[in-house]
Amino acid sequence: MRFLTRRNIGAIVGLVLMVAVGAFAYWKQLLSTPLSIKEPMIYEVRQGMGANQVVAQLQESGVLAKVWPLKIWLKLNPDKAAVKAGEYQIPIGVNACELMALLVSGNTVHYQVTLPEGLRFSEALAILQQQDKLTIQSAEMSYPEIMQYVSGRPLSRVPHHEGQFFPDTYQFYKGVSDLQILKRAYDKMQRVLDEEWQQVDSVAQPYDNAYQVLIMASIIEKETGVAYERPRIAGVFVQRLQQRMRLQTDPTVIYGLGDRYQGNITRRHLQEKTAYNTYRINGLPPTPIALPGREAIHAALHPLKDGSLYFVARGDGSHEFSSTLEAHNRAVRRYQIDKRKKNYQSAPTTQN
Repeated sequence: MRFLTRRNIGAIVGLVLMVAVGAFAYWKQLLSTPLSIKEPMIYEVRQGMGANQVVAQLQESGVLAKVWPLKIWLKLNPDKAAVKAGEYQIPIGVNACELMALLVSGNTVHYQVTLPEGLRFSEALAILQQQDKLTIQSAEMSYPEIMQYVSGRPLSRVPHHEGQFFPDTYQFYKGVSDLQILKRAYDKMQRVLDEEWQQVDSVAQPYDNAYQVLIMASIIEKETGVAYERPRIAGVFVQRLQQRMRLQTDPTVIYGLGDRYQGNITRRHLQEKTAYNTYRINGLPPTPIALPGREAIHAALHPLKDGSLYFVARGDGSHEFSSTLEAHNRAVRRYQIDKRKKNYQSAPTTQN
């Protein structure tokens, strides 16, 4: 048996080093090779999944052509294996290492849902329950149970549900529940209402508390066709309250009718005494009637008092304001009787 010479040993070591360098270069090349996707894709890391499960699933789906380079990399970089649950948008051109960095970042795909001003709570809840990316938890809950969750109060002390949620656009990621969105909307409404309430001299206002402001703001929201009229509409209602006149506003009548309202208010409806019919009751109704935005809340606390005590819709979304009943009756004849057009509308489809 021939003994290895120094020259032979050197050659073997050199060969081993060349193979090692080549293997390392090949490994690095595979790691830096873009993923096998032709367009951006959404990938979901489900709750409880680990990095090895993710890698195996990506191989099965054809996103990863070879998994052994990535598995070695994860062994060498265990801090890069802590994937976070959620949906991720994988862009074209990323490699395996960049993909894992994305799945560890928690930078998940976000969606959004809009709750417009003027909705009833039931309508806002229906919008949330139609979002397929939300986890729906409210469907089997009563309104008081929902309010218990968002307010954190005992069931016996929860506030009325109407008007308590701030209309806004809310961002979320898959797996967030509709109750979490409602909690955010509830907290924001309380914060906005408190901010507006704290900025005014409550002594000069016809309200005993911020909740009455919320009630008034909801009426203003429902009556407003164009945004610039909010302060003036608020002025009419505030002056009527201060002069002990009834508000006489149709949206409260409609709310009091509930499901019985079929799109047209009759004289009989105006005469029916409900807790919300402001043609029959004094002062404010017992609760809000819709979701008011910040502008309506601000208007309720900063009314434009110009002497107007009446208004009637012109049919283009705006209103004719009057300071006397005689002038108001003339405006009613002009806009709602004599010159009522086929395209008449009390409010435009979008506010200016």
